[in-house]
Amino acid sequence: MSISEVIGPRSLPSRIGSLRALAVQPVASSGEVLALLRSIHQAILSADLEHYDAAEIKRHVPLLRQDLFRLREELRGRVAIWHAAKLMNHQTQLAMRDCFRASRFASDMLGELASGFAGLENRQSPLKAFTGNGNTIVAAAFDTDELTKYRAGDVLLVRGLHHNSAAIARIGDVDSQFSHICIVHIDKKGAQWVVESLIEEGAVITRLGTALAHGNGRAILFRHRDRELAAKAGQIAYDHVRRTYGTWKRRILYDFSMRLDNRRQLFCSKLVRLAYARASKGRLMLPSFMTRFDMTNRDFIDRIGVKATETYAPGDIEIEPNFDLVAEWQDFRVTSRLRAQDLIMVKLFEWMEDYGYKFEQDFLIRIIALFGRFAAHLSDGAKDMLAAVVPKVPPNMPRKTIAAIAMLHKTAEPLLDEIRSIETEHIVRTGKPMHPRQVYAALEEIRRRSGDRIGYLVLPSPDRH
Repeated sequence: MSISEVIGPRSLPSRIGSLRALAVQPVASSGEVLALLRSIHQAILSADLEHYDAAEIKRHVPLLRQDLFRLREELRGRVAIWHAAKLMNHQTQLAMRDCFRASRFASDMLGELASGFAGLENRQSPLKAFTGNGNTIVAAAFDTDELTKYRAGDVLLVRGLHHNSAAIARIGDVDSQFSHICIVHIDKKGAQWVVESLIEEGAVITRLGTALAHGNGRAILFRHRDRELAAKAGQIAYDHVRRTYGTWKRRILYDFSMRLDNRRQLFCSKLVRLAYARASKGRLMLPSFMTRFDMTNRDFIDRIGVKATETYAPGDIEIEPNFDLVAEWQDFRVTSRLRAQDLIMVKLFEWMEDYGYKFEQDFLIRIIALFGRFAAHLSDGAKDMLAAVVPKVPPNMPRKTIAAIAMLHKTAEPLLDEIRSIETEHIVRTGKPMHPRQVYAALEEIRRRSGDRIGYLVLPSPDRH
């Protein structure tokens, strides 16, 4: 099947369904893999809802979402095969993630349409992950299991609702849609726990149910194929963190450097990596494919303390050959907001890279950065701002990091408000959500209108025009 056959004039269900056949076509080189993935990505992007009747689409949404999920399943199944054949170079990895991202955006837009755009209101009470009518799709291999039967060593990939979550998802060379990863432990009494490293708290142990209800907009459950190894990894993570409880001197703080060598501090992915490395006695070192920090303009990542040139980012688990995808969930009341945040972050980082924009502090930001750890003594406005970007400032968060996160929030929030206003008008007029290309066009118009300053992002003086 050729790409022209897929993107030619045809119904949306047959068009999306045919992508699965395209995904399993034989390939003999990394170049063919890259061409295949780019074809799939282009086919998804070209399936613009503007070209179809909204009422007709709505009738087919469950089938369309299933087909998009099965497409991601098919592609994930190819990763191990292509990796073993040494066909997964860096470009093919990025192309694979582009396919996941585009198909997930398409699925979200379909879910939003089917729900009657319940997320047009700015704030929604969060759902517990893997709940909600029709919000969860289970992989074919696990359809016979009850989803509540989590296994020790399962890995949860989630996305929070704040702008800093969108920034974490997009911080490297990968346009991911996820900001946090954690590992499941089940104790001898059957109690289910999540072991994780949070920016605010460092490494902690949380009830699984609490973690699933902690304000997420999307989540994926992954499972290692070796059940015994996975259980051992969950136990190791639990024991490692549990030993640090009782005094702040022993607590494992969050690692802002994103380096993988220092184990005294841990970020979320490094904790999962540590657990599986120790469980396998060093045979499994996650990830198989790393996220790179190879941008020219490192202004933002330097400000937040990143020292690594490559790392294990949460979204890297999406193409990890040793793990199976069990189930995926999203809250369609908030996915439009998450999508807008993602697209805004893509543009902010693109503007930094292509035009040289950098963050520039003002007096309020300096005050917040200086007194961030003593938020109770700030003005109500400053406290509200700080709570919106960093709910609890950890003791090892540098002032420049507090400032960077605050500036990011204050830059992204007005953009989000404007984009959501534009999209609401678009939905009222057309009955359909905006395509990402339309959001990008709107953001570029805002940039042209804003000139040398977009929130706290400013063009350096020599480059101003």
